[in-house]
Amino acid sequence: MISAQPTNGNLKPLKILLADDDKDDRLFFSMALEALTIPTKLATVVDGEKLMDYLSENADQLPDVIFLDINMPRKNGIECLSEIKQNKKLKGLPVIIFSTSNSKDKIGMVFKNGADVYIHKPSDFSQLKQVIVHALPIAVENIFSNGSLKYILNA
Repeated sequence: MISAQPTNGNLKPLKILLADDDKDDRLFFSMALEALTIPTKLATVVDGEKLMDYLSENADQLPDVIFLDINMPRKNGIECLSEIKQNKKLKGLPVIIFSTSNSKDKIGMVFKNGADVYIHKPSDFSQLKQVIVHALPIAVENIFSNGSLKYILNA
């Protein structure tokens, strides 16, 4: 079980930003978060351009972690990841790639571009909850330790 209290003693909800063009995947993710005991606040965007706009418009209230789909219209997740990691204000944000792709080349590319965790999207609700439960502490730990470890999570 994950403690709802991150290592810094902060009791505020973990601010999560999900960038995914699939409406069902966004709903599935939201329902999985609601089923967990971890206090969270979820915002969603539907494509890469909207993600970058959101980060620019909310620069004073950035999310604690971004869940980022690779295959999105207008600007894909790899392009967004590169932009995030090249931006002084955004490069410290933990980014969890959340994709249906299991391509070793794509996985290698996202880690090379700065992703912290790679999750292969599960199709089962209980598996989705399980990978989120495992990914959030990794992201939170990286927030406070500036960790450089990389993780691949499969349900």
